[in-house]
Amino acid sequence: MAKQRIEYIDAMRGFTMILVVYSHICSLCLGEMWMGWNDVFFLFRLPCFFFISGWLFEKAGRQWNYVSIKATVHHKFMVQIVPTFIFLLLLAPPPEFFSRLGATKGGYWFTFALFEFFLLTIFSEKCLKKWGGVFALFISAAAFCYDIYYSRYFNDMGLLTDLLGFLSFMTWRYFLFFYLGTWGKRHFDSFVYWTSKLWAIIAIFAGFVFIALLPHSDNAVSEYLIFAFGGIFGLILVFHFFRTFSSIFTKDRCLGCSLQYVGTRTLDIYLLHYFLLPKFLILYSDQLRTYESRVLEFMVAMSSALIVLCLCLLVSYVIRLSPFLGHYLFGVDYQKHDITCENNKSAI
Repeated sequence: MAKQRIEYIDAMRGFTMILVVYSHICSLCLGEMWMGWNDVFFLFRLPCFFFISGWLFEKAGRQWNYVSIKATVHHKFMVQIVPTFIFLLLLAPPPEFFSRLGATKGGYWFTFALFEFFLLTIFSEKCLKKWGGVFALFISAAAFCYDIYYSRYFNDMGLLTDLLGFLSFMTWRYFLFFYLGTWGKRHFDSFVYWTSKLWAIIAIFAGFVFIALLPHSDNAVSEYLIFAFGGIFGLILVFHFFRTFSSIFTKDRCLGCSLQYVGTRTLDIYLLHYFLLPKFLILYSDQLRTYESRVLEFMVAMSSALIVLCLCLLVSYVIRLSPFLGHYLFGVDYQKHDITCENNKSAI
C-alpha cells in the first residue's frame, strides 16, 4: 500500500523547488544573485527544503539496528548518490568531472549533503539520544564558521582540506534545519500548537523582517545568528501558511495539484534543470537592471523559472517511461510498485 502523503507538505516542497530554480535563474542566467527579492528568499528557501526532508525522513517508533541501517543507507545511496554522479558525469564529463568533486559538486551538492544528513541523523539517534539537538547545532555552527574562515585559515591543510571539500562540509550548516524537521514531525502537536498562536506568528514575522533588513558583516557569530534565526523564522512562516490554508493546496484545486506534482518530482527537477537553464538571458541582464525594478526582475526570473520547471517535468515524464532509466537516474523502485504508482511517488 502506498504511503499516505500530507498534501500541504508536498505543496510546500513544490513551492520551495520553484524558488530553487528561480534562484539559479537569477545567479546563473541573469548574473545577479540578489535581484527580484532573491535575497529574502535566500533566508528561508534551503532551510525549508531541508526541514521538509527531515520531516519526511522521520518515522515514529523506528528502531535503528544493523538491518534497518543497512537497508536505509542502501536505499538512500541509490536515490541520492548514484543519480547525482550520473548527472554530474553528463554535465561535466572527465577530466572536468574530477574538478567538480569539491564542496558544491558542480551544483549537485544538495543531494550529496542530504545523504550525509541521513547518516548524521542515524548516528545521532543511535548514539547520542537526547543530545541530538546540541549535536545538530554544533555541526551547523562549525560548518558555517569553516565556510566563513575557509580562505583565511583552512584552504592550505592539504588532504584534510580536500577531504572536507569532497564531503561538502561547509554545506553541513543546513543540518540544523534537517534536524528541526525530524523534531517537528516527532513533536507535531507541540510544534503546531506553539506556531499557531497569533502572537507567536506576529513575533516571528517581525523577527524575520528585522533579520532580512540587517546588513551583513564579516563577524561569524552575527552572520550565523542571521542564518539560523532567519532560516528558522522563515520556515515556520512558510509551514504555518501552507498548513493554515491547506484547503487551497489539495489535489482538487489547480494550484494545489500543480504544487503537489512539483513536490513529488523535486529530485527529477533538481537533477535536470541545470541542463535547461536559459543562459542566453545573460545578454539582456544589463538592460533588465537599468529599470531598477524588483517587480520586473521578479516577473522575468519567475516566468523563466516556470518555463524551465515545465520542461523538466516533461523530460522527467519521458525518462520515467523506462524502468531502467527511471531507476538509475531518479531512484525509482519499480520492483515494489508498478509504474503507475511510482509516477506518483517522490524520489526525495
